[in-house]
Amino acid sequence: MARQKGRLSRADNPFPRVESRGLRRAPFEDLYHSILVRPWWQFVLAAGLAFLTLNAFFAMLYWIEPGSVANARPGSYEDAFDFSVQTLATIGYGNMAPATRFAHAVVTTEAFVGMLTVAMIAGVAFAKFSRPTARVVFSAKVAAPTRHGVPHLQFRMANRRHNMVVEARLQVIVLIAETTPEGESIRRPLELKLVRDHTSIFTLSWTAMHTIDESSPFRGEGAVERLRAQQAEIYLAFSGIDETSAQTIHARWRYSLDDIAWGFRFADILTITADGTRVIDYTHFDEVVPAKPLAPTGER
Repeated sequence: MARQKGRLSRADNPFPRVESRGLRRAPFEDLYHSILVRPWWQFVLAAGLAFLTLNAFFAMLYWIEPGSVANARPGSYEDAFDFSVQTLATIGYGNMAPATRFAHAVVTTEAFVGMLTVAMIAGVAFAKFSRPTARVVFSAKVAAPTRHGVPHLQFRMANRRHNMVVEARLQVIVLIAETTPEGESIRRPLELKLVRDHTSIFTLSWTAMHTIDESSPFRGEGAVERLRAQQAEIYLAFSGIDETSAQTIHARWRYSLDDIAWGFRFADILTITADGTRVIDYTHFDEVVPAKPLAPTGER
């Protein structure tokens, strides 16, 4: 879970990889979802390969019948491929044209396939462009200072777009492994109660806090060791409405128990200039500093 200082790209997935076994292989069963979750370079590469493959196939059909394409060089697969590209893309320069009944049948089929292909690629490309995304960045550590004599867990987030996210909400759970009296192994989520689990306006940064009180799984002597024995992990789920696109956005993150900085707080990153400008310093976003101990009564 370590992150290089100053690196704000969240392209890396903090969640563990899931490997499926025993499922029937069906690559085209959920093709639309598979394409949407792929990165752009894979989508463009797949679309380009599909375009070349289709043209190569139809060019082979034109090529196997000599003279099927007027003004094409006899036996030239290159000319057949060029004619296929013009037909599939509905360009039609006019230099080459179908000359036989077979070629006309192939052109009809290719034109229909071309319309469907262009429509599907354009539709998926639009869906990928319009898919709501969250530019929420999470800190590399969980701070655990003492506030008013009570230990807290702090989770820092920031909105990299700096636009308005309304009705932002955060849910934090601790996922633990347990064995029932019957010997069954289960994974049980424990929700951490936050001091404030929502904010009406999320523009810059937000530090959510969990009070380690009697209801907290982190309370008590040996609590962390017990959670470690239960393979505990902390999961964060963020949601809100992006005011720019009016769409609901989601973000998630995962921490291990080793990511908790006990006795540390987050370094200050927000300053306000004389003209009221808010300045957020991301170079210290992941930085934690020792929390000041509670001073005895009379010394505060």
